[in-house]
Amino acid sequence: MITVNYGREWAKITYDALAASDITKYLKKEFSAALKPNLVVEKPADCGATTHTEVLEGIIKFLKDFGIKNISIMENSAMGHSAKKAFKVCGYEELSKKYDVKLADLQNDRSRTIHYEGLDISICESILNTDFFINVPVLKAHSQTKMTCCMKNLKGCMPQSEMRRFHAIGLHKPIAALNAIFMDVFKDAQYCVVDSICGDLSFEEGGTPVEANRVITGQNPLLVDSYCAHLIGYKPEDIEYLTIGKKFGIGGYYSLNEKIIKLNGDCKPLVNLKANDARIAGKYSSFIKEDSACSVCYASLIFALHRCGASSLKNKKICIGQGFKGKTAESDVLGIGNCTKGFKKFVGGCPANAADILAHLN
Repeated sequence: MITVNYGREWAKITYDALAASDITKYLKKEFSAALKPNLVVEKPADCGATTHTEVLEGIIKFLKDFGIKNISIMENSAMGHSAKKAFKVCGYEELSKKYDVKLADLQNDRSRTIHYEGLDISICESILNTDFFINVPVLKAHSQTKMTCCMKNLKGCMPQSEMRRFHAIGLHKPIAALNAIFMDVFKDAQYCVVDSICGDLSFEEGGTPVEANRVITGQNPLLVDSYCAHLIGYKPEDIEYLTIGKKFGIGGYYSLNEKIIKLNGDCKPLVNLKANDARIAGKYSSFIKEDSACSVCYASLIFALHRCGASSLKNKKICIGQGFKGKTAESDVLGIGNCTKGFKKFVGGCPANAADILAHLN
């Protein structure tokens, strides 16, 4: 089961997504809960790299209303960066004071080594000692693994020396093994809440955010990641750690038979072109005719165009937005989303996903 919610009131849409999900099947009031955001660098969330405080706020409110009192936010930043500094820059210190939740910088945390599939992996004990683990990644592109979301976000649960070793031995198998360990340790006592508000187009440290205004929840990290892969233009098979994770038995890939609950589908926020990086708008604007497009559909188009590359688009014409409802177009024009279903050639979906758009562009 996956829940998707749209809107610009990010704390509220997070809370409502959890309320519509199946998370309460796995929660108990006496649990302690650890929230693991993505604070890979000391940059505000609007750069496209780090988890919005509003998403954490929605989770915290939901947990407190459920009856859970012992809540912590735990993170270890990437090499050369500091979670403690990121807590300050990203607004987590204020969040901690407002809701009386603990902040745990895992930089100097004790670790425990667990063996899996020929690998010895060290994991911070503060994470392992919690009752319920909530993974709160940012959905964004990654320069080495193509995508980063739930499964890769677990790297921040390790000492920095272990992160460095992951890169030395190849990221994909260790990431899959780390997630398999979490499945063994936590079993059903874990959940994923994906910040898909404005993830970066091409780089894990931000700089080219693309506004989507979306939060995604689900219990199984492989299922959620495989669903998210489609949203930014990949098939699950394109992401090596997903294929290895499936072999390890972490879960299955998303399919059309999967139960998807979508909230606020009829009132998705319209795209704010100024919120997208000027370099992105300038690079692709000559190919796009936009008329009242939803931000999430427009984000899918931008991710697909980036994957395709501007040089290969040549003279393609693309229309997107609610302004094209009931209109028609010749076969040399590609419509994006159900709003363009009157076109001779269009990519369906509300919103359309980047993988389907890319298939038509290629």
